[in-house]
Amino acid sequence: MSPSLLEHPKALMNQLRRLAIEAGEVTLEYFEETGFVGADSKADGSPVTIADQKAEARIVTGLRDILPDVPMIGEESVADGVIPSLEGHRHFWLVDPLDGTKEFISGSGEYTVNIALIEDGRPKIGIVYAPARGELYGACGEGTAFRWLEETGTEKEIRCRVVPAGGWTVISSRSHGSGTRLEAYLSQFKVNKVVRRGSSLKICAIAAGKADLYPRFGSTCEWDTAAGHAVVNAAGGHICTFAGTELTYGGGGRKFLNDEFVCLADLRDLPPALEDEGK
Repeated sequence: MSPSLLEHPKALMNQLRRLAIEAGEVTLEYFEETGFVGADSKADGSPVTIADQKAEARIVTGLRDILPDVPMIGEESVADGVIPSLEGHRHFWLVDPLDGTKEFISGSGEYTVNIALIEDGRPKIGIVYAPARGELYGACGEGTAFRWLEETGTEKEIRCRVVPAGGWTVISSRSHGSGTRLEAYLSQFKVNKVVRRGSSLKICAIAAGKADLYPRFGSTCEWDTAAGHAVVNAAGGHICTFAGTELTYGGGGRKFLNDEFVCLADLRDLPPALEDEGK
């Protein structure tokens, strides 16, 4: 593919969409509702499976075919010490071939394949595909966010919603609790209910107008959020620090760690940061 493809984001998004589905099919070869047996641990203690590795290998090959000169930062590649230089590049890929490995291992279908294109530190295109659910989210700029369902073949435009009068629907991680910090933060809101979900589907729930707030305390990596960030931005929302600064990508050195963040529709609804937030 020619580098001019970067000038045609919708066409490029469609290429990434097909690639994400192919990678998702790889993960389904190993997925069992009764749970996955045989996971290993990476140096940081996080789990990894053959499905993560095989899916990323498929994505690596596909991205090289699409835009061979754009460097790729992938979760499993970084774990193996394969970290290309981003110096002099306006664009790079951020890939999580299986976001929600703990969900995958447990037999939950709430895991996703995440592919994002970063331009000048910001997510330009994002695809989030949940293979076990047959559900795909994508975006390539303002007003382009959509949700596609494999079962019906239907595609629908999505937008963040105005917070209902009855209160905020908060979405929280299934695998990473936040304890008292989350409770303290939520005390500033009129909370209607708290819903737990895995992987980047939490961000996509905000983009689709199914939830209103996703506060994330603790460590995350850039490949965890970039694709969903592109989708929620296109749907009218934000992923920002608790002080209100939008997350950017590729500028934090070679560890690719995010600041703690909150995802919501309207920055005007962001309360003053508590003293210990973001630390």
